[in-house]
Amino acid sequence: MTQDVPGARAMILAAGRGERMRPLTDHTPKPLLPVHGKPLMQWPLEALARGGVARAVINTAWLGEQIEQRFGERLACADGSALALAYSHEGRDFGGALETAGGIARALPLLGDVFWVAAGDVYAPQFAFAPSAYQRFAAGRMLAHLWLVPNPAHNPKGDFGLSSEGLALDDPPAGTPRHTFSTIGLYRAELFAAPWCDIARGNPQGRSAALAPLLRAAMRAGRVSAELYTGEWTDVGTPQRLAALNDAAP
Repeated sequence: MTQDVPGARAMILAAGRGERMRPLTDHTPKPLLPVHGKPLMQWPLEALARGGVARAVINTAWLGEQIEQRFGERLACADGSALALAYSHEGRDFGGALETAGGIARALPLLGDVFWVAAGDVYAPQFAFAPSAYQRFAAGRMLAHLWLVPNPAHNPKGDFGLSSEGLALDDPPAGTPRHTFSTIGLYRAELFAAPWCDIARGNPQGRSAALAPLLRAAMRAGRVSAELYTGEWTDVGTPQRLAALNDAAP
């Protein structure tokens, strides 16, 4: 774990095994699989840099050393923006991935009080990590702000509802549509502490924990906001989805 620096922060989730992507992921971590000529996770990293984020923390497990070897400590983009990179090597430190909440808790010392989170295996090339969204969230009282997307074929029932007041709903009223969680969100470190989470800051024991139970508890308390994102979005979860992306025009 490296030293903290000022500025907006983000975390890219890149520790998964990618079982459904085998055999492609037998020797390559899923976030490094190519989409339109660059590693899949490079798309959100470059978008974070364009959004003025100072540093991104990348958590790794399966073949994680390849990710650090590929990107190093700094991503320099063609438009002149840049992003400092740090790593939380869950596989090296604990023998495997810690799931989403466990991984975020592990990385908290590098993330500060408010931070973006996005998955390294989701393709959303038009999504803007806008400084205005970050500042608006930081000035409020919500524990998380989620971007939801229209339900893809592989998740037809969706994940969460969305109220007219912009709150994410764990159990929306009958007839209220559910949308799919894009994996993109803004978070407050408070969500990863009591009473929402019982993992110590920095997760020194390497406890695995899912994110959904924390979010659902915070939703029931009215502390999670959301909005619908309708730009291009693909959860690259199978070889077929990866092939379809690369066959389409960028």
